[in-house]
Amino acid sequence: MLKIQVKLAPWDKAYDFIAEGLELVVGEVVVVKVDSNLELAEVINVSHSSQDDDTELPVVIRKAEPKDIARRLEADRRKKTITDCQDLISRHGLEMKLVDVQSSLDGGRLNFAFTSEGRVDFRDLVKDLSAYFNAAIRLTQIGSRDEAKILGDCGSCGLKLCCQGALPKFCSITSEMAEAQQVVNRGSDRISGMCGRLKCCLSFEYEGYKYLEGNLPPCGTRVNVDGVRGVIVQHHILKQTVDVKIADQTREGRDTIIEVDINRHKKKK
Repeated sequence: MLKIQVKLAPWDKAYDFIAEGLELVVGEVVVVKVDSNLELAEVINVSHSSQDDDTELPVVIRKAEPKDIARRLEADRRKKTITDCQDLISRHGLEMKLVDVQSSLDGGRLNFAFTSEGRVDFRDLVKDLSAYFNAAIRLTQIGSRDEAKILGDCGSCGLKLCCQGALPKFCSITSEMAEAQQVVNRGSDRISGMCGRLKCCLSFEYEGYKYLEGNLPPCGTRVNVDGVRGVIVQHHILKQTVDVKIADQTREGRDTIIEVDINRHKKKK
Protein backbone atom coordinates (compact mmCIF):
# COMPACT_ATOMS: atom_id res chain seq x y z
CA MET A 1 0.00 0.00 0.00
CA LEU A 2 1.38 3.37 -1.05
CA LYS A 3 1.25 6.09 1.60
CA ILE A 4 2.04 9.65 0.58
CA GLN A 5 2.37 13.06 2.16
CA VAL A 6 1.23 16.13 0.25
CA LYS A 7 1.17 19.89 0.68
CA LEU A 8 -1.47 22.17 -0.75
CA ALA A 9 0.99 25.07 -0.60
CA PRO A 10 4.72 25.26 0.26
CA TRP A 11 3.90 27.05 3.52
CA ASP A 12 0.93 24.85 4.47
CA LYS A 13 0.93 21.78 6.71
CA ALA A 14 1.38 18.26 5.31
CA TYR A 15 -1.52 15.83 4.81
CA ASP A 16 -1.36 12.03 4.69
CA PHE A 17 -3.15 10.06 1.96
CA ILE A 18 -3.31 6.58 0.52
CA ALA A 19 -2.67 6.17 -3.21
CA GLU A 20 -4.57 3.17 -4.51
CA GLY A 21 -3.54 1.89 -7.94
CA LEU A 22 -1.25 4.89 -8.55
CA GLU A 23 2.51 5.03 -8.96
CA LEU A 24 3.63 8.37 -7.59
CA VAL A 25 6.97 10.07 -7.00
CA VAL A 26 7.97 13.13 -5.01
CA GLY A 27 7.18 16.32 -6.89
CA GLU A 28 4.12 15.03 -8.74
CA VAL A 29 0.82 16.93 -8.44
CA VAL A 30 -2.33 15.08 -7.46
CA VAL A 31 -5.99 15.87 -6.87
CA VAL A 32 -7.21 15.25 -3.31
CA LYS A 33 -10.19 16.21 -1.19
CA VAL A 34 -9.61 18.21 2.00
CA ASP A 35 -12.53 19.47 4.07
CA SER A 36 -14.98 18.75 1.23
CA ASN A 37 -12.95 20.81 -1.28
CA LEU A 38 -11.05 19.45 -4.27
CA GLU A 39 -7.43 20.50 -3.98
CA LEU A 40 -4.26 20.35 -6.03
CA ALA A 41 -1.42 19.05 -3.90
CA GLU A 42 2.25 18.32 -4.43
CA VAL A 43 3.66 15.00 -3.26
CA ILE A 44 6.47 15.58 -0.75
CA ASN A 45 7.00 12.02 0.51
CA VAL A 46 6.23 8.50 -0.69
CA SER A 47 6.45 5.34 1.38
CA HIS A 48 5.05 1.82 1.52
CA SER A 49 2.94 0.94 4.53
CA SER A 50 1.10 -2.14 5.74
CA GLN A 51 -0.18 -0.66 9.00
CA ASP A 52 -3.88 -1.11 9.69
CA ASP A 53 -4.21 2.48 10.91
CA ASP A 54 -3.21 3.78 7.46
CA THR A 55 -6.26 2.18 5.85
CA GLU A 56 -8.39 4.87 7.48
CA LEU A 57 -6.57 7.64 5.64
CA PRO A 58 -8.32 9.41 2.74
CA VAL A 59 -7.53 8.22 -0.77
CA VAL A 60 -5.95 10.27 -3.55
CA ILE A 61 -8.57 10.92 -6.25
CA ARG A 62 -6.19 10.94 -9.22
CA LYS A 63 -3.10 12.45 -10.73
CA ALA A 64 -3.50 16.06 -11.78
CA GLU A 65 -3.99 16.77 -15.47
CA PRO A 66 -2.78 19.85 -17.38
CA LYS A 67 -6.29 21.29 -17.31
CA ASP A 68 -6.33 20.98 -13.51
CA ILE A 69 -3.12 22.91 -13.14
CA ALA A 70 -4.39 25.53 -15.61
CA ARG A 71 -7.36 26.13 -13.32
CA ARG A 72 -5.13 27.40 -10.55
CA LEU A 73 -5.30 31.11 -9.90
CA GLU A 74 -3.83 32.94 -12.88
CA ALA A 75 -1.23 35.61 -12.08
CA ASP A 76 -3.57 38.57 -12.65
CA ARG A 77 -6.45 37.01 -10.74
CA ARG A 78 -4.14 36.00 -7.90
CA LYS A 79 -2.76 39.53 -7.69
CA LYS A 80 -6.27 41.01 -7.53
CA THR A 81 -7.32 38.49 -4.88
CA ILE A 82 -4.38 39.49 -2.69
CA THR A 83 -5.04 43.21 -3.29
CA ASP A 84 -8.72 42.90 -2.39
CA CYS A 85 -7.86 40.95 0.75
CA GLN A 86 -5.25 43.52 1.77
CA ASP A 87 -7.83 46.29 1.38
CA LEU A 88 -10.14 44.50 3.79
CA ILE A 89 -7.27 43.96 6.22
CA SER A 90 -6.58 47.71 6.15
CA ARG A 91 -10.25 48.51 6.82
CA HIS A 92 -10.12 46.36 9.93
CA GLY A 93 -6.89 48.03 11.03
CA LEU A 94 -5.07 44.74 11.53
CA GLU A 95 -1.27 44.50 11.73
CA MET A 96 -0.92 41.80 9.08
CA LYS A 97 1.27 41.52 6.00
CA LEU A 98 -0.35 39.41 3.31
CA VAL A 99 2.16 37.20 1.51
CA ASP A 100 0.37 34.59 -0.61
CA VAL A 101 -2.97 32.99 -1.45
CA GLN A 102 -3.82 29.44 -2.43
CA SER A 103 -7.15 28.44 -3.96
CA SER A 104 -8.85 25.07 -3.99
CA LEU A 105 -9.34 23.45 -7.38
CA ASP A 106 -13.09 24.00 -7.28
CA GLY A 107 -12.76 27.59 -6.02
CA GLY A 108 -14.69 26.85 -2.85
CA ARG A 109 -11.86 27.74 -0.48
CA LEU A 110 -9.16 30.42 -0.26
CA ASN A 111 -6.18 30.09 2.05
CA PHE A 112 -4.29 33.34 2.71
CA ALA A 113 -0.77 33.29 4.15
CA PHE A 114 0.30 36.27 6.23
CA THR A 115 3.02 37.41 8.62
CA SER A 116 2.56 39.38 11.82
CA GLU A 117 4.67 40.39 14.80
CA GLY A 118 2.12 38.93 17.20
CA ARG A 119 -1.26 37.27 17.51
CA VAL A 120 -4.09 38.71 15.42
CA ASP A 121 -7.82 38.50 16.07
CA PHE A 122 -9.09 38.12 12.52
CA ARG A 123 -12.52 36.61 13.19
CA ASP A 124 -14.42 39.60 11.80
CA LEU A 125 -12.06 39.75 8.84
CA VAL A 126 -12.80 36.11 7.97
CA LYS A 127 -16.53 36.87 7.91
CA ASP A 128 -16.03 39.77 5.51
CA LEU A 129 -13.65 37.80 3.29
CA SER A 130 -16.09 34.89 3.12
CA ALA A 131 -18.92 37.18 2.04
CA TYR A 132 -16.74 39.11 -0.42
CA PHE A 133 -15.23 36.06 -2.18
CA ASN A 134 -18.20 33.73 -1.59
CA ALA A 135 -15.82 31.03 -0.44
CA ALA A 136 -14.58 29.32 2.69
CA ILE A 137 -11.68 31.33 4.11
CA ARG A 138 -8.61 30.18 5.94
CA LEU A 139 -5.88 32.48 7.26
CA THR A 140 -2.48 30.93 7.98
CA GLN A 141 0.22 32.80 9.86
CA ILE A 142 3.67 31.95 8.55
CA GLY A 143 7.19 32.84 9.64
CA SER A 144 9.79 35.09 8.06
CA ARG A 145 11.60 32.12 6.55
CA ASP A 146 8.45 30.99 4.73
CA GLU A 147 7.93 34.55 3.52
CA ALA A 148 11.44 34.71 2.06
CA LYS A 149 10.91 31.35 0.34
CA ILE A 150 7.66 32.54 -1.26
CA LEU A 151 8.76 36.01 -2.33
CA GLY A 152 12.33 35.10 -3.29
CA ASP A 153 15.48 37.21 -3.28
CA CYS A 154 19.25 37.03 -3.68
CA GLY A 155 21.45 36.12 -0.77
CA SER A 156 24.60 37.99 0.23
CA CYS A 157 26.50 35.54 -1.99
CA GLY A 158 24.66 36.93 -5.03
CA LEU A 159 22.84 33.67 -5.73
CA LYS A 160 19.21 32.65 -5.31
CA LEU A 161 18.19 32.02 -1.73
CA CYS A 162 19.08 28.53 -0.51
CA CYS A 163 15.48 27.90 0.55
CA GLN A 164 14.44 28.28 -3.09
CA GLY A 165 17.20 26.15 -4.54
CA ALA A 166 19.92 24.09 -2.87
CA LEU A 167 18.08 23.59 0.44
CA PRO A 168 14.34 23.53 -0.30
CA LYS A 169 13.48 21.99 3.08
CA PHE A 170 13.86 24.07 6.23
CA CYS A 171 15.89 22.63 9.07
CA SER A 172 16.90 23.85 12.49
CA ILE A 173 19.76 26.39 12.39
CA THR A 174 21.64 26.89 15.66
CA SER A 175 24.24 29.33 16.95
CA GLU A 176 26.56 26.33 17.37
CA MET A 177 26.69 26.05 13.58
CA ALA A 178 27.79 29.68 13.30
CA GLU A 179 30.37 29.18 16.03
CA ALA A 180 31.82 26.15 14.28
CA GLN A 181 32.27 28.24 11.12
CA GLN A 182 33.88 31.10 13.06
CA VAL A 183 31.45 33.80 11.91
CA VAL A 184 29.67 34.59 15.18
CA ASN A 185 31.76 37.68 15.92
CA ARG A 186 31.73 39.11 12.39
CA GLY A 187 28.42 40.94 12.63
CA SER A 188 24.81 39.84 12.24
CA ASP A 189 24.88 40.56 8.50
CA ARG A 190 27.38 37.72 8.04
CA ILE A 191 25.16 35.10 9.63
CA SER A 192 21.62 36.41 8.97
CA GLY A 193 19.72 35.77 5.74
CA MET A 194 17.23 38.00 3.96
CA CYS A 195 14.57 36.68 6.34
CA GLY A 196 16.46 38.00 9.36
CA ARG A 197 17.08 34.50 10.69
CA LEU A 198 20.30 32.50 10.74
CA LYS A 199 21.34 31.56 7.20
CA CYS A 200 20.26 28.16 5.89
CA CYS A 201 23.73 27.64 4.39
CA LEU A 202 25.16 27.39 7.92
CA SER A 203 23.42 24.04 8.13
CA PHE A 204 24.64 22.94 4.71
CA GLU A 205 28.32 23.59 5.55
CA TYR A 206 28.26 22.60 9.22
CA GLU A 207 29.28 18.95 8.87
CA GLY A 208 32.19 19.91 6.60
CA TYR A 209 33.52 22.39 9.15
CA LYS A 210 33.16 19.88 11.98
CA TYR A 211 35.09 17.31 9.96
CA LEU A 212 37.92 19.74 9.21
CA GLU A 213 37.99 20.93 12.82
CA GLY A 214 38.47 17.32 13.90
CA ASN A 215 41.82 17.31 12.09
CA LEU A 216 43.14 20.08 14.36
CA PRO A 217 44.28 19.72 17.99
CA PRO A 218 41.94 21.46 20.48
CA CYS A 219 42.58 25.00 21.65
CA GLY A 220 44.56 24.93 24.88
CA THR A 221 46.77 22.07 23.69
CA ARG A 222 50.44 22.59 24.55
CA VAL A 223 52.70 21.97 21.56
CA ASN A 224 56.37 22.15 20.59
CA VAL A 225 57.20 24.35 17.59
CA ASP A 226 60.82 24.09 16.44
CA GLY A 227 61.93 23.34 19.97
CA VAL A 228 59.88 26.14 21.54
CA ARG A 229 56.93 25.39 23.79
CA GLY A 230 53.62 27.10 23.13
CA VAL A 231 49.87 26.72 23.44
CA ILE A 232 47.23 26.62 20.67
CA VAL A 233 44.89 29.62 21.01
CA GLN A 234 42.92 29.65 17.74
CA HIS A 235 41.98 27.55 14.72
CA HIS A 236 41.86 28.54 11.05
CA ILE A 237 39.66 25.67 9.95
CA LEU A 238 39.61 26.16 6.19
CA LYS A 239 43.36 26.77 6.00
CA GLN A 240 43.93 23.87 8.41
CA THR A 241 46.31 25.93 10.52
CA VAL A 242 46.41 26.96 14.17
CA ASP A 243 47.66 30.00 16.05
CA VAL A 244 50.24 29.13 18.72
CA LYS A 245 51.13 31.54 21.50
CA ILE A 246 54.78 31.49 22.44
CA ALA A 247 55.70 33.05 25.77
CA ASP A 248 58.15 35.93 25.41
CA GLN A 249 61.64 35.08 26.56
CA THR A 250 62.91 38.68 26.56
CA ARG A 251 62.36 41.65 28.84
CA GLU A 252 59.75 43.17 26.54
CA GLY A 253 57.05 41.01 28.06
CA ARG A 254 55.17 40.45 24.78
CA ASP A 255 53.95 37.03 23.74
CA THR A 256 54.41 35.97 20.12
CA ILE A 257 51.67 34.43 18.03
CA ILE A 258 52.71 32.17 15.17
CA GLU A 259 50.51 30.46 12.63
CA VAL A 260 51.40 26.81 12.19
CA ASP A 261 50.37 24.28 9.56
CA ILE A 262 51.48 20.68 9.02
CA ASN A 263 54.93 21.36 7.58
CA ARG A 264 55.91 24.88 8.54
CA HIS A 265 55.15 27.88 10.72
CA LYS A 266 55.32 31.62 10.24
CA LYS A 267 55.00 34.66 12.44
CA LYS A 268 51.55 36.13 12.27
CA LYS A 269 51.51 39.77 11.22
